[in-house]
Amino acid sequence: MATINLRVNGKAHTVDVEPSTPLLYVLRNDLDLSGPRFGCGLGQCGACTVLIRGEAVRSCIRPVSQVQNVEITTLEGLAQNGRLHPVQQAWIDEQVPQCGFCQNGQILTAKALLDKNPNPTDAQIREGMQGALCRCFTYYRVQAAVKRAGKVML
Repeated sequence: MATINLRVNGKAHTVDVEPSTPLLYVLRNDLDLSGPRFGCGLGQCGACTVLIRGEAVRSCIRPVSQVQNVEITTLEGLAQNGRLHPVQQAWIDEQVPQCGFCQNGQILTAKALLDKNPNPTDAQIREGMQGALCRCFTYYRVQAAVKRAGKVML
């Protein structure tokens, strides 16, 4: 066991865990955050996505020891002062979720994409979102929501 200092959604946390523990387990089990989800456990589906330094990262394969004292943002950290982030609001407006399981990964991946390019083309959206899998195939609604959020973020 080791003492690990984390900065999640703007708050400092100290946990006592094995350094090789996946960040996902610490977020869910120790910090009680339910946004990141366990999907495949192999970093391929995107359900566990978090933002680290603005990059969409798979937390199920990232050892917690690699993210000490680095700002981590989860789905719970997007809304500010009681207002949804434009990506979250676009998801509602475009009625993206069907089963909802992938939404954490979809929303955080979209935020990372739009932070780099607030006016992406359809092809750039498809490329930027390709790692966030949706079993319900709501990809066209995802694309519409990304475009809507991008217009607000410009």
